[in-house]
Amino acid sequence: MSSRPYNQPDAPDPPVDEADSDSDLDLDIQELDPITTSHPPNSSSRKPRKTEERRGGHIPLRNLRMGGLRGLGNRNRGYGDLGRKRDTDDEDLHGLLDDEQGVDAANRNSGGSLNSAEDDAPLLPGSGHARRSSGDAFNRVKGNIGSHLRLPSFLGTSSSSPVAQDGAEDQEEDHDPASSRSVSVGTTQTARFPANAVSNAKYTPISFLPRTLYNEFSFFFNMYFLLVALSQAIPPLRIGYLSTYIVPLAFVLAITLGKEAFDDIQRRKRDNEANSEGYTVLSFDKPGGGNTDRYHVKKKLKSKGKGKSKRLSLVEPDRLSDILEEEDNAESSGIQRPTTVVQEVTRKSRDLKVGDVLKLGKDQRVPADVVILKSFTNESASTPEPAADIIEESLLVDPVSDPAIDQTTGTAAEGLESTSRLGNSPSADAGGVGETFIRTDQLDGETDWKLRLGSPLTQNLQPSEFVRLRIVAGKPDKKVNEFIGTVELLPKSIGYDPHVPKSSPLNEAASERNPESSPLTIDNTAWANTVLASNATTLAVVVYTGPQTRSALSTSPSRSKTGLLEYEINSLTKILCALTLTLSIVLVALEGFEHVEGIKWYVKIMRFLVLFSTIVPISLRVNLDMGKSVYSWFIQRDSGIEGTVVRTSTIPEELGRIEYLLSDKTGTLTQNEMEMKKIHVGTVSYANEAMDEVASYIRQGFSVPESMDGAQASTLITPSSTFLASTVTATRTRREIGSRVRDVVLALAICHNVTPTIEEENGETVTSYQASSPDEIAIVKWTEAVGLRLIHRDRKGMLLQSVDTGRSVVRVRILEVFPFTSDGKRMGIIAQFLDGSETSSIVNIEAGEIWFFQKGADTVMSSIVAANDWLDEETANMAREGLRTLVVGRKKMSVQQYKEFASSYKEASVALNNRDTGMAQVVSHYLERDLELLGVTGVEDKLQKDVKPSLELLRNAGIKIWMLTGDKVETARCVAVSARLVARGQHIHTIAKLKRKDNAQDHLDFLRGKIDSCLLIDGESLSLLLTHFRTDFISLAVRLPTVIACRCSPTQKADIALLIRAHTKKRICCIGDGGNDVSMIQAADVALALWAKKDDKLPSRQTFPSRSSAT
Repeated sequence: MSSRPYNQPDAPDPPVDEADSDSDLDLDIQELDPITTSHPPNSSSRKPRKTEERRGGHIPLRNLRMGGLRGLGNRNRGYGDLGRKRDTDDEDLHGLLDDEQGVDAANRNSGGSLNSAEDDAPLLPGSGHARRSSGDAFNRVKGNIGSHLRLPSFLGTSSSSPVAQDGAEDQEEDHDPASSRSVSVGTTQTARFPANAVSNAKYTPISFLPRTLYNEFSFFFNMYFLLVALSQAIPPLRIGYLSTYIVPLAFVLAITLGKEAFDDIQRRKRDNEANSEGYTVLSFDKPGGGNTDRYHVKKKLKSKGKGKSKRLSLVEPDRLSDILEEEDNAESSGIQRPTTVVQEVTRKSRDLKVGDVLKLGKDQRVPADVVILKSFTNESASTPEPAADIIEESLLVDPVSDPAIDQTTGTAAEGLESTSRLGNSPSADAGGVGETFIRTDQLDGETDWKLRLGSPLTQNLQPSEFVRLRIVAGKPDKKVNEFIGTVELLPKSIGYDPHVPKSSPLNEAASERNPESSPLTIDNTAWANTVLASNATTLAVVVYTGPQTRSALSTSPSRSKTGLLEYEINSLTKILCALTLTLSIVLVALEGFEHVEGIKWYVKIMRFLVLFSTIVPISLRVNLDMGKSVYSWFIQRDSGIEGTVVRTSTIPEELGRIEYLLSDKTGTLTQNEMEMKKIHVGTVSYANEAMDEVASYIRQGFSVPESMDGAQASTLITPSSTFLASTVTATRTRREIGSRVRDVVLALAICHNVTPTIEEENGETVTSYQASSPDEIAIVKWTEAVGLRLIHRDRKGMLLQSVDTGRSVVRVRILEVFPFTSDGKRMGIIAQFLDGSETSSIVNIEAGEIWFFQKGADTVMSSIVAANDWLDEETANMAREGLRTLVVGRKKMSVQQYKEFASSYKEASVALNNRDTGMAQVVSHYLERDLELLGVTGVEDKLQKDVKPSLELLRNAGIKIWMLTGDKVETARCVAVSARLVARGQHIHTIAKLKRKDNAQDHLDFLRGKIDSCLLIDGESLSLLLTHFRTDFISLAVRLPTVIACRCSPTQKADIALLIRAHTKKRICCIGDGGNDVSMIQAADVALALWAKKDDKLPSRQTFPSRSSAT
């Protein structure tokens, strides 16, 4: 088979340019039946033909095929979208065959059809005139004409046809947001979607003047002076020049409008910064430079339709012979056209559209709601070379002899490989990890990182194949934890041979293939304003933009905020106006109500009102506005709160009027940085400087005596290995403590879902960790600090290294992982410790110890671990210190016990009914019984600077503080205690997972009797109380000194703020730092914002953003 490249029609040899090719591929309807038209074909063009034969007046429909040549693998592969749905078009055209059975039969009886295909139905019925044609080339092209014709006008209106979609694009309409959407990846969509622009501005150039004037004259103060000024236009009421009243009012309004315009311009500038942020977008082009985007195809078709219709030339035998010879050469060579060329272009955030494929990296903000297609690591983040031989295929048992174990752990046994380029190497297909972590604290307030996966259908695709994908997603929704969709992989184009019978397997394969599909869940998405946390490159397609994103839908419309001082001045103005009216009536009454000099008594009253209008000074508003501006200027330049920016100069005085303070937790009260502070091993507790003693035990526990030879010195450590303490200080008590410390540190170093990655920063190699929980990262960093470093982790196993000696000391094979869930509140892992030397690739199968490690909250672990007398006391002590506690335990398993568990667990995992319950029961029966208690850890969520004294000062000032967070109940409790939101010894009443109204009433009755307690409530219970006991709950909650609401959605935060405002009529202040706090901030009277030091962009909707703490 020849390997020469395929000669395209626009190639120099044969000399056919693109214009000629395009003209040959366009067919006017008159060419199908020239006898019936008013303009017969040019006879001069047929002079070279000498041999004539008779043919029917109908062109066989079988020969009119779109975008394909005569065999499989021909040029239709290069036609992009126009050849992609050819099989569907064939089915549409077959409908015409059935309607023309009689004409078809007559055609076959007359012998007019020379095609060997089965269905030679005519396309144009009613043309029974015979005509003569000549030339063998014409006869040859008759059977292949469909390979060169694009007939959009003859196709059905099937939505699956790209041409039909192009036609629909001409009448492009706005997409109905209440319906689901179908997104074609990498192409322009057939419907219009909103722009991906962020807008926090209150006004538009058109609405600015009407809205500001309406807001100003809605106050009686301004309306009063406007009426006084307008009265001077009435001659009987005129007492002076009109300008003396109009000019002061205009000046006051100009000052106010200028302030509003300046503030709004600043907001627009900040919006422009966010909208101008650049993102890398994949552009899909044809090899020749043409874009596969349907928009470009549509423009090409529309440009061809202008002017006269182009007709297919059927009069050049030599030309046709060259084309047919070219096709034969292409068929014989089997050379396919090049695939789609993928290029990277940079677009601004505002220019991103639905269907665009984004390339995102670490610490990059997601600009829109996207579906993850593919994720892979860079070569710089590849795993260390020594870890390549960690896992052997048959470490425990032979997979062939024991299929239960192999199948049970098959999913977890997939290795993590890395890709170096964007789909340009084979590793990009099968080696991509498909995993990435995102931070959602700006969206839902949760500190835990979220694991996101690419769909199995798209993870192994080359980026050039993304144009075959179609995403079906639901209507825009504000639920950030729910998503249901489908991804479809459309089949590749296959040539359809008209000379092969329809029943041939070749043509059946071309017409009966269906697109592959795979479901999409929340695990395949990343919403706008989340941040990628993994050191991986992620390719994702945009599905929702602008106001249809989750974060935008959770945000309420902005409103104009007015200070309490404005309302008070407005009320005083009404009182003064009433006094002047009374005074005017009294003066007129003293004079008498008789007509004097033709002036009626009510005109006199109006003139007195105008005269007394100076009692209310019009300069008051100007003086107040100037005072607010000066106050804002001083706030921004206060050295004690350096970095503070005042977003609006309208309400700075409100900071001194607040009575309720509503604060977010993550990033506001805390730094969202976890640190291991304390560990208790049963008899001894270690914290602060005592951690050095832990490090000394680890050095001894993972070292070998100098008397051992080299082979023995490289033996791997297992939990059963003897603790080797120094002979000088080796007392029995010390050896026991050292052994317990080694065991708990080893358990913490293994029982997690942390993956290390190696990065290059400033020429130095830096190891970073990725995990769904910052608690786990803090613990792994602590184990490294005390001497045991995690250097490799994948789905098969992990490798631990001694920091002191630099050698590998522990190798384990991961048999099963039980991830942490909010319901289970624990995570576990089954691991097999490998025996042998550090460099040995042969492991003793039978000697490998199998251990089950588990850690979790003390509330659930206390019933799982063996009986003890210190767990409850120590966890309570750590909780009082505001630490997040985790209880660690372990259990040794034999090979037979693991086989029994693996078999039962696999059976439960494939059950159709009650699958999750069955799997949990198997784990509880075989694993979670009488675990050996190793220790308790205490992790601290670092507080912002000066948070404790600031909150204490606010509480002493009589301000009631509420903490609203999207984080877990346990985390919220610990932070509240450590930040001193809850006083020492104060009772914390917890309401969690409330589902019944009668139970809710019991909780309310309890709180009425203990009004000095602190309330801790989760989002589910809060929703029930706000639905059924709205008034009772809010009237009781505002009386409590402190309220902590966790697992709150952005909407619930806003509802609480509105309820407090409506019920108490007091001023409330909201503090936040993320997109999930925007709704709450808009509902507040005044707002404060904190942003991280590493961020260059400020939150746009807050009133007083600051880098300092909320003081």
